[in-house]
Amino acid sequence: MNALWWLGLALLALPVLWHRQRRQRIRQEPLATARFLPRADPQQLREWRWTERLLLLVRCLLIVAVIAWLADLVLPWRRDAVLILAGTDSVWAERQIKQAGMVDASWIAVPAGDPFAWLARHEREWRPDSRLLVLGNVPMPAMPPRSRHRIEVRSKTPPFAASGQRVVIVSKRAAQWRAMFAALDGPRRYKVDEAPDGTAELVVWDVPQAPPASLRAPLWWAADKASFPELKKPAQADGIRYADSARGRVWASNAWPPAGPDAARQLFESWQRLHYAPVPYTMPSQLIAPTSSATPGQSSGALRYLLTLILLGLFAVERILAHASRR
Repeated sequence: MNALWWLGLALLALPVLWHRQRRQRIRQEPLATARFLPRADPQQLREWRWTERLLLLVRCLLIVAVIAWLADLVLPWRRDAVLILAGTDSVWAERQIKQAGMVDASWIAVPAGDPFAWLARHEREWRPDSRLLVLGNVPMPAMPPRSRHRIEVRSKTPPFAASGQRVVIVSKRAAQWRAMFAALDGPRRYKVDEAPDGTAELVVWDVPQAPPASLRAPLWWAADKASFPELKKPAQADGIRYADSARGRVWASNAWPPAGPDAARQLFESWQRLHYAPVPYTMPSQLIAPTSSATPGQSSGALRYLLTLILLGLFAVERILAHASRR
């Protein structure tokens, strides 16, 4: 659809016709002996000055630049390339590049979220015979990626790093809550404390008194909903009542603290599923064959940025020459 903008090149005739129809400047000087001469109509000769020719050229270039910008002009200039996702191990990436035989290819850093969406926007910049290698922790897309180029994906799942998370428990039944967090096993460790401050990821508030107004946390577990006025008309999901407050998001349930392993496991799974964003699945290493019917996305690469700068420069020059031609 963008290619139809090139039909606008016919507009180049407008500045040419405009320059041809411009009113000529007439210079008249009175002569003392002119009254003795027979009357005759003045003869006008149209001449283009060099400033007007230059102005015409700049205006034509301005129209061409605008049409090229609207048509999303992209010149295929890239050769073989390696797309490296942000956060990829450089030593592992160099080893994979040597194994793929693409040592001479250019290296391009791409966002780690969706590299195929970035590639779709810039795909027209690559030549038809170019090869592409994608390295890193590549997230599995919802649909199989389609491209006009051969794409080789080599994924590396990052190892799970042990991390710590601080939990504050304010309760007369702190031993039951501590037993739940002590039973959790995995790469994430939970540091349980009873001194409330603003650094905790989770605050378990199991007392009837209201918490301090200055205390903040991303998530609160309230066993006594009387401590939180926000829970008067809460929403409900998976048997948990929740509401947003100035302190953070508040969860409440009458079945807390968990009475057994099954209840503790269900609460932990709800916590991980509802409060944290899901971790994307790593795409397996594979070779994606080219598809001739694949439609490239809207491009916004370096060439369009360069055309924008050219447009600004041509517009400034056109205004200067137009002002000079009126003097």
